Amino acid sequence: MAQPIRHFLQFGDLAREELAWVFERTRIIKERFKRYEFYQPLRDRTLAMVFEKASTRTRVSFEAGMYQMGGSVIHITTGDSQLGRAEPIEDTARVISRMVDIVMIRTFEQSKLERFAQYSRVPVINGLTNEYHPCQILADIFTYLEQCGPISGRIVAWIGDANNMAYTWIQAAHLLDFRVNVSTPPGYPLDPRLAPAGPHLKVCADPIEAATNADLVTTDVWTSMGFEAENEARRRAFADWQVNDEMMRVAQPNALFMHCLPAHRGEEVTASVMDGPQSVVWDEAENRLHAQKALMEYLLLGRAVE
Repeated sequence: MAQPIRHFLQFGDLAREELAWVFERTRIIKERFKRYEFYQPLRDRTLAMVFEKASTRTRVSFEAGMYQMGGSVIHITTGDSQLGRAEPIEDTARVISRMVDIVMIRTFEQSKLERFAQYSRVPVINGLTNEYHPCQILADIFTYLEQCGPISGRIVAWIGDANNMAYTWIQAAHLLDFRVNVSTPPGYPLDPRLAPAGPHLKVCADPIEAATNADLVTTDVWTSMGFEAENEARRRAFADWQVNDEMMRVAQPNALFMHCLPAHRGEEVTASVMDGPQSVVWDEAENRLHAQKALMEYLLLGRAVE
């Protein structure tokens, strides 16, 4: 009997014990990579990467990761495919999924990704949507585990925009039993449909309150893709939501700082924090590579691995 197709469209698509498996596989795969150990379980497998939103880290990490695991990659954009034209996304999904083994999509609405997955014969991974960024949070949490140990019971402070990163952190907190303190400026609140109330979420009007006693302080650019017209208004509104030395001082003494990149030093974070001793942004960026390799391995092979 064929196994059901598993997708990773949002963080909650994997159960807690499945995430534990993926994190452990990430550790093993990363150690093999650092030892230059040959490991190619995805030989003869092909990844299609579909980009409706441009990217640097997403493309490099998925493409390098698939090649390192022995597979091959096809890069598709709206400009060189029917995605940017009149073909229904359901038909595109039916065709692409007959030709490749796994698909990563970076697009706008989550509903578009879900429609593609509904008609796909192969696993689909969310490389980023307006609502969620699960691969980044997968890497971020692995980075925390690697640096500090279990995240259960810890406090994560999210400072800044109520965006796809914030919503995915909230999903992860519910699943992995930690708390997210979210602080956003007036006029930029969380969407309650994507951020259900509960013990794993605390909304703070004051960013200093959000950062107090946090084990991890994290942020993102003030203006996400698609909101460039609001850039000046956002710079004014978000001025007091900059992660700076004062904010890190009220966090735990060994608190980490993370940023999914690209970062604007002097806007959402000061250079002293971004490049300071508590910052793990470069480890975090590298871990996208290893976490996504483990994710693709799990979606394609399950636990039948070396």
